[in-house]
Amino acid sequence: MNEPGLAQALLSSARTIAVVGYSPKPDRPSHSVSGYLRAQGYRIVPVNPALRGAVIDGERSYDRLVDIPRDVPIDLVDVFRRGEHLDAVVDDAIAAGVPAIWFQLGLGNVAAAERAERAGLTVVWDRCTAVEHRLGR
Repeated sequence: MNEPGLAQALLSSARTIAVVGYSPKPDRPSHSVSGYLRAQGYRIVPVNPALRGAVIDGERSYDRLVDIPRDVPIDLVDVFRRGEHLDAVVDDAIAAGVPAIWFQLGLGNVAAAERAERAGLTVVWDRCTAVEHRLGR
């Protein structure tokens, strides 16, 4: 977790990012980070049951990671959920067979991230995808 170069390696190889906890509200970090990543050429798949399948910037939203069709290749999951929800997100990520999961800043529950890593997922913990992309590290 958080090995030197890992964040940049994931951002360099990923093309499609599922954003768990995506919000359509402009003042929410998940919205601004998703917009930044989309502007950098990433495909962003919103994941939030409150969106009820809405189409966001041309992409259908999904309730959970396991609901994303297998023909939509998810390279990375970017998580914007509070710590008490992370165990369920990790369960979904494992069930969906995603290769990597990125936990945004200040989420708490590092045990969920460690469990994801033990399950074979590549894990970045307590970092922001947009900040790391801008820094290129």
